[in-house]
Amino acid sequence: MTPLFRIAIDRKAKASLASQIHAALRDAIGDGRLAPQARLPSWRDLAAQLGVARGTVRAAYERLIDEQLIVAMGAAGTRVAARGPIPLPAGQTPDRGPMPDFYPGFGRQPVAFQMGVPAQDAFPMTLWSRIVARAARATAAAPVAYPDPRGEPELRREIAGYLAIARGISCTAGQILVTAGVAGALGLVTQALGLRGARGWFEDPGFPLTRQALQFAGVETLPVPVDQAGIDVAEGIRRAPAARLAVVTPGQQAPTGVTMSLARRHALLEWAGAAGAWIIEDDYLGELQLKGRAAPALASLDRDGRVLHAGTFSKTISPALRLGFLVVPPQLAALFADVAATLSPAPAPAVQRAVADFIAEGHYLRHLRRMKRLYATRREAVARAMAAAVPATIGVQAGGGLAVRLTLPPGMHDRAIATGALPCGMAPVALSPWHVERPSPGLMLGITNADPDHLPADCARLVELIRRYG
Repeated sequence: MTPLFRIAIDRKAKASLASQIHAALRDAIGDGRLAPQARLPSWRDLAAQLGVARGTVRAAYERLIDEQLIVAMGAAGTRVAARGPIPLPAGQTPDRGPMPDFYPGFGRQPVAFQMGVPAQDAFPMTLWSRIVARAARATAAAPVAYPDPRGEPELRREIAGYLAIARGISCTAGQILVTAGVAGALGLVTQALGLRGARGWFEDPGFPLTRQALQFAGVETLPVPVDQAGIDVAEGIRRAPAARLAVVTPGQQAPTGVTMSLARRHALLEWAGAAGAWIIEDDYLGELQLKGRAAPALASLDRDGRVLHAGTFSKTISPALRLGFLVVPPQLAALFADVAATLSPAPAPAVQRAVADFIAEGHYLRHLRRMKRLYATRREAVARAMAAAVPATIGVQAGGGLAVRLTLPPGMHDRAIATGALPCGMAPVALSPWHVERPSPGLMLGITNADPDHLPADCARLVELIRRYG
């Protein structure tokens, strides 16, 4: 029986046992505890669970069938009938997924302009499936023991080698912790460094979910403006010289796409060293720089051990992995290992082993090279199609990252446009929530899954929505 409720039988009640079972099931169906298409136990199984005669349960089921509340489907079992939505009780709000402004739906096929997901049509799925199956078999045959909470040693060694080649970071496997994406890395940092109640610099504009994650962790986020050279370090020092933390995206700033200049990088590191502050480098796109070679990571310049480098496989392999990594300075490795062991152990070993093999066999770097060429082509196609579709009052920029930015005239309601686009099969992201001090309306259009055959129609529909909601 479903664990959401149980059927209470009162043998002293005036109502028959069949009526009591009927009433309990009817009420559960009526208030939604038993969802449409939910499978019920056979009347034999339910009779055994309740300790009543089989004919008693059968009579209750037949009455529910007569009322069209359940349907007998032969070998498919007895199921709750499909029906329209049940009105919610007064004062109860409908269930919604987390962060609806940024996640149009979970577990669904990517839609037009959706951000944060790699190309669905370009991933080597057959190869990946074979590697995953092999890793699952190896994990099943492994000794029954607690896995290393820092992550599988093979994966951490492969990440260290990859970072040395692609990001210029010299580190050992002992400095690397495998995390549940960048979000897991943020949680690990705030816990290990005891940052609750601390003040931290945050890029303005910057990714709203990272800002909210820090606030949930008790960090007071202070907006620091971003210009064409990256975060304005001098302004950050003016506003909060004694801040304990700075969270930056120096490789490709989110959302502007600018790469932090070398002068700003040195200024940021000098401030952190003098103030005893920590820098979280969110390297969310890693080496996916679409024009030229990606700039080395900020952590490659760190000589005082102040930078914690966070990366992810969500944008390169799949967000379904929920897999990322954190590189910590050598003097923090033991502390972070203990915190990971007690509060934030690494995800399941099977997926880690698959990623380790994917890297070790050379597939990962080859895949990145292909994706850089593909994404550059798709970004140009989206920018060109949008420029041809939008009026002159709307700016189109394809300067960095895996998105094209639309700059809307002041006063336009970008969040309403983004929400209105979802029923039309599009998922642009409103830009105004990325700003703290000077909200600027705009839209971020993901380019990774752009379909050349549908792109003109998608752009035309989006322009129509902008006119409607603007």
